[in-house]
Amino acid sequence: MQFHILSFEGPDPYARVGGLETRVTGLAKALADMDFEAHLWFVGDPYLPGHESRENFYLHRWCQWLSRYSPRGVYDGEKAKADDYSSSLPPFLFNEKLLPDLVKNGRATVIAEEWQTVNAVLHLDWLLRRADLRDNVSIFWNANNTYGFEQIDWDRLQQAASITTVSRYMKHRMQTFGVDPLVIPNGLSPDAFEPPDRAGVSQLQRILKDRMVVTKLARFSPDKRWVTSVDIIGRLKQQGRRPLFIARGGNEPYGKEVMSIARKLGLRVVERNNGEGEGGLPGLFRALDNTEDADVINLQAHVDPDTRRVLFRAADTVLANSSHEPFGLVGLEAMAVGGIAVTGCSGEDYAVPGRNALVLQTGEAQEFVGLYDQLHNTPGQIPAMRRAGKSTAKQYAWPEVIRTNLLPRIALAQLH
Repeated sequence: MQFHILSFEGPDPYARVGGLETRVTGLAKALADMDFEAHLWFVGDPYLPGHESRENFYLHRWCQWLSRYSPRGVYDGEKAKADDYSSSLPPFLFNEKLLPDLVKNGRATVIAEEWQTVNAVLHLDWLLRRADLRDNVSIFWNANNTYGFEQIDWDRLQQAASITTVSRYMKHRMQTFGVDPLVIPNGLSPDAFEPPDRAGVSQLQRILKDRMVVTKLARFSPDKRWVTSVDIIGRLKQQGRRPLFIARGGNEPYGKEVMSIARKLGLRVVERNNGEGEGGLPGLFRALDNTEDADVINLQAHVDPDTRRVLFRAADTVLANSSHEPFGLVGLEAMAVGGIAVTGCSGEDYAVPGRNALVLQTGEAQEFVGLYDQLHNTPGQIPAMRRAGKSTAKQYAWPEVIRTNLLPRIALAQLH
């Protein structure tokens, strides 16, 4: 069976923005590793090859002619790209990839992501019906967030595709739009389970000895509860616990507001560029030099996956405490390496309070402090939570998600 994943984001730095890229690349690679033919159609780097194959994994970079005039990334010139994507991609996909296989009684599955691909789905559905081949292709449209929902013709989309989403929380949110999507969770790629560098973990713990280390990696957005996070650090400092908040947001303007609030709470904020020189773990260690008097380290550069794993494992807790989180991949990534994840209470279906994570249901700093104290005052609870988190994460490895969630839904779609 051919799989075709339609998404704006993809693995090129030009197209890599957030969790959507992680999802589509991880899903495509996992399908290819399971011996399916996996194609990823995305708005890629305008100066790389339009089509590229990596064994069973095929990359198709679309809208490149527009991207040359929109150098700031995949969402630069978004409307024009969405229009071009929906008009030009479906005929090419149908004629060049689907049709040759379908006329031989082959089958295919199309998985489209987010609002930018809705019109492409409608166009492809029309092409397949006109050729009397619609029954040979299972089409799913997936929502990772509520962005762009007001632009979607839900009645037409439900006629053209099976609608899915990534958590029960999102399912309930989408029911207010008159749709009842299937839930197929996100997965973790194999590198998420690679053991963090032991020497790196030990060195980081030596550098940060006698500090209560709390880390957070998220966009600077109000729904990520950054203000609650710095309030937690302020409360811990008032209690004499010597916390150190290692934060990495993005370039969003809201970040300046967050750091201003931290300073008003009496926290000493230090801006550090962890990307100078060689970056990676050495860059992180260098950024943490001479921070004895700091309360907040605001990292200025990307934290690569190897460094993330070390940071998640070495920290006392990893804050993933959003008020609105469709799925919550960061918390699951922390669990995969034995970190203590602190999640919110929205789309994190995987989080079981007190067993594999700390789950915050309010925006109050004292809630974190109380749950953290209970965890530390219960003998054996910390290593038990680390073990339970790792066990949970394994259930969300992409091959498991594909085997237990995606393939059964494709089989049911084929029956209809």
